[in-house]
Amino acid sequence: MANVFPDPSTADANGLVAVSDTMTPELVLEAYRHGIFPWSTAPVRWYSPDPRAIFAYDKIHLSKRLLRELRANRYRVTFDTCFADVIRACAESHAHTGVWISDLFVATYRKLHERGYAHSVEVWRDDALVGGLYGVQVNGLYAGESMFYRVPNASKIAFAYLARHLQSIGVALFDAQVANDHTERLGAVIVRRTEYLRRLARALLVATPFDAKKWALDVPPWER
Repeated sequence: MANVFPDPSTADANGLVAVSDTMTPELVLEAYRHGIFPWSTAPVRWYSPDPRAIFAYDKIHLSKRLLRELRANRYRVTFDTCFADVIRACAESHAHTGVWISDLFVATYRKLHERGYAHSVEVWRDDALVGGLYGVQVNGLYAGESMFYRVPNASKIAFAYLARHLQSIGVALFDAQVANDHTERLGAVIVRRTEYLRRLARALLVATPFDAKKWALDVPPWER
């Protein structure tokens, strides 16, 4: 489909590029391909912030405590086994800051998951889902969306496994969207919108083994 979004450089000071009354999987994918993402519903607001937060693999910081937890392998990690549960848990986890993962968000991203674009990482203790995250992969771009935890460090464990996986399959741009205390502790770095868009253009040319496919694979435990 032709690009229906304005140039990201037209964004206001908050990064707002456009407003619409609808959100579809096609619109969301088109947005990501142009450095834009949705951040609300009723109406749907589309953003391209400047500056932008990304994760560079060589800058990711896993604390010594987290590495000990990873090497202990007390938790089981899976990919794409219960996307709906993960996105609902993320919505509940962040509800106190305002409901932006609305029913429309959930429905749209579940359709993206069914088409092989939206992915979840799940962290389990026995048979209980205790943490996870979700995001969207388009060729060599992965855009992180949200994470949750029900026991300490569970979301960070999900992040560590995600970063390892993305690097292993050749994802070139790991988008964190906007910086916050949590992402900064994990090593997120700031780039200007123009630099982000340059990196995005290159990433979209990168083919990976999971382009428009679910991450249906066994997840190896963390190396001791």
